[in-house]
Amino acid sequence: MMDVIPVLATTNIYWFLAPLVLAISLVFSATRHEDLPPIFLGAIRLATSSMVLLGIVFLVLLVVSWWN
Repeated sequence: MMDVIPVLATTNIYWFLAPLVLAISLVFSATRHEDLPPIFLGAIRLATSSMVLLGIVFLVLLVVSWWN
């Protein structure tokens, strides 16, 4: 068990961003629809818009950090 802790400590947290956004999108979309095709389409749409928004925020923060 103690061998796993250094590996987890060096893992970049951004690797978990895409699966987390996808899981949240699927759950949110499943609360809105009952059939599978609308669930998947809604999840893809929400995940895409969430990742675009996160990318824009990342770029803004990157530019601000370079400018400062």
